[in-house]
Amino acid sequence: MRTIRVDDVTAAIKEMCIEANHCLTQDMEWALCRAREAERSPVGRQVLGQLEDNLRIAARENIPICQDTGMAVIFMEVGQELHIEGGSLTAAVNEGVRQGYREGYLRKSVVGDPIVRENTRDNTPAVIHYDIVPGDQLKITVAPKGFGSENMSRIFMLKPADGIEGVRDAVLAAVKEAGPNACPPMVVGVGIGGTFEKCALLAKMALTRPADQRSEVSWVQELEKELLEKINRSGIGPGGLGGTNTALAVNINTFPTHIAGLPVAVNICCHVNRHCVRAL
Repeated sequence: MRTIRVDDVTAAIKEMCIEANHCLTQDMEWALCRAREAERSPVGRQVLGQLEDNLRIAARENIPICQDTGMAVIFMEVGQELHIEGGSLTAAVNEGVRQGYREGYLRKSVVGDPIVRENTRDNTPAVIHYDIVPGDQLKITVAPKGFGSENMSRIFMLKPADGIEGVRDAVLAAVKEAGPNACPPMVVGVGIGGTFEKCALLAKMALTRPADQRSEVSWVQELEKELLEKINRSGIGPGGLGGTNTALAVNINTFPTHIAGLPVAVNICCHVNRHCVRAL
């Protein structure tokens, strides 16, 4: 049995919140560079160049990539052979978010009640998803989610008879409806299967997969490729100003489902697609 303290979790979360908001991951840098080189629209190339300039300035000046520093979404894969001592794990995660957003001078965007809407002033509480896995490690993924793209997400409760054609149409409809509001070029996370809430979680998790990594399931891999090509033929383009690069990647996760259903969720993220992964 391996032991870690909640203080170590807090310290890691604090650093990861700051890193995710200041630095683009290597896979997203690669995806943006590839998109700029392939973009056929002069305006689209100009927009992509400006986005890359913004990333360089953020890294050089140590400032956030985007003014919307998001609501903190945390995925925790907890090894069943791991002992965490020193207090509440959930409290430790929220304390890490609190410290990270304060010390990183990140915008606090969370309101404590969805109707009263008084700001909590520290960007907590975080949205935390726990998964118990084999081993004695703790894998943390911090994914701050801005709401320009989050608001464009959709769930479709399809019928089994709708099949893969229905899935394809649902994803394309969601992207078309999002248009420029999701700050394209976007990353499109798709969840297929499970239940109403499970497919949404699958879609959210799909956004944290590297943009250059395809599904290992053959039909899913083909669908990811097809959807990416069709989305990029939509003409929405970088910044919604037209072009041939509307999406940088389409990532699909699947899960078993009920004989009477075919749930599909689409969770869109902007070109930044912030996430940071660390193991303790």
